[in-house]
Amino acid sequence: MGYMWKMPTSIKVYEALGAVADGRLEISGNSGKCFSSSGNKYYEVTYEPESNAIMANDNASYWNGSLGYPAVAFLLQTEVLPYKSELGELLKNIKWKDINQKFKNDFDKTVEYILSGFDEGTRWELEAYAEELLSEIEKMKLVPLGKKKFPPKGY
Repeated sequence: MGYMWKMPTSIKVYEALGAVADGRLEISGNSGKCFSSSGNKYYEVTYEPESNAIMANDNASYWNGSLGYPAVAFLLQTEVLPYKSELGELLKNIKWKDINQKFKNDFDKTVEYILSGFDEGTRWELEAYAEELLSEIEKMKLVPLGKKKFPPKGY
């Protein structure tokens, strides 16, 4: 393939933590489904540890070439990345799509809105954990697995 996935933005890490906490993943071996926060659609994820390759059919992966939250959630759920459930639980039952739409997909505003609901110490812990995960993802140097697949339609 010759290229690596672009790094996800921090919102994708928070969304992934929420997806795992919500139990929105169904995993079988090296592939799985990650249901959206609306519950109306799912993304397919396939991971090949031997070749350090992963593919998901979410919008970020397809349109931006950056690792999206379904892939990050898969890596957390399968413990390829360290999942801290006490922090993941804080991001449970968040309707990301609705909040993103409220802020016209300004993801920084969405993150600020979510994090502003926590006290300073908890917020600091969540931000530090997100940075730690982004650092781990960067070290992995993940590459795309096969051809990109078009994202599912719907809400």
